[in-house]
Amino acid sequence: MHSDNRLGEFLRARREVTRPEDFGLPEPARRRTPGLRREEVALLAGVSADYYVRLEQGREKHPSDQVIDALARVYTLNDEGIAHLRELARPASRPRRRPRQPERVSAHLLRLLDLWTETPAMVVGRHLDVLANNALAAALNHCSVKGQNQVRAVFLDPATRRIYADWPKVAAETVASLRATAGADLDDPRLTDLVGELSLKSEDFRRLWARHDVAAKTAGTKRFVHPMVGELTLSFETFTVNGAPGQQLLVYHAEPATPSAQALRLLTTMTTDLPTTVPA
Repeated sequence: MHSDNRLGEFLRARREVTRPEDFGLPEPARRRTPGLRREEVALLAGVSADYYVRLEQGREKHPSDQVIDALARVYTLNDEGIAHLRELARPASRPRRRPRQPERVSAHLLRLLDLWTETPAMVVGRHLDVLANNALAAALNHCSVKGQNQVRAVFLDPATRRIYADWPKVAAETVASLRATAGADLDDPRLTDLVGELSLKSEDFRRLWARHDVAAKTAGTKRFVHPMVGELTLSFETFTVNGAPGQQLLVYHAEPATPSAQALRLLTTMTTDLPTTVPA
């Protein structure tokens, strides 16, 4: 997983998924590679083709802010993608890695989760491991229980393709979120193991990871297909847990007076005796 040319890998991946027709460029019947050509990127970004080639090949690793901004426009990067590009171009010196302590959720946050009896909520860690959840989150989705890794569940558990009505969208967002939480620290041993395992076992994961999409999941909607209460469309919000770097609190809710709200209320009556952690 280690590479000395992460900036070049990112630029090449973004170039290959950028569509020429978005810039009014003709799409030849046959291109040797998908997406834009290097010289087309250089033209759109206002740099020489030779300079852009050096960026992708790793012979030039520190583009100016103006070049970074121009490339971000060409590749229509979101805020997280721009920040990631800047970090790759201006890598901060990293202190000697120390063994990470196990991620733990504070007792106060655990009590808060249990108080939300009508709101599915959970806490995930820096690698999207579920660190804690309340009973309604477990009733909604078995991927949201303590001990699960949400990336592994999405790609390696066949049941998730039935649970998530928009599985391809969920899968893409999950990979982009993992990239966002990892940042440029791609040598983290836990991340290396996770990406290595999923790359071997899931073609879908390999394809999405190779795109280098970067997007934090801050808010949105998900459609669930529950075996007992049917389909639910729920909105979610994500909150950073202060004092616990890498931890995020995810909270789901339904629009009032909708079938999803009725289904969620029905689900609250079914939370008794459901497991709230993954069996050992």
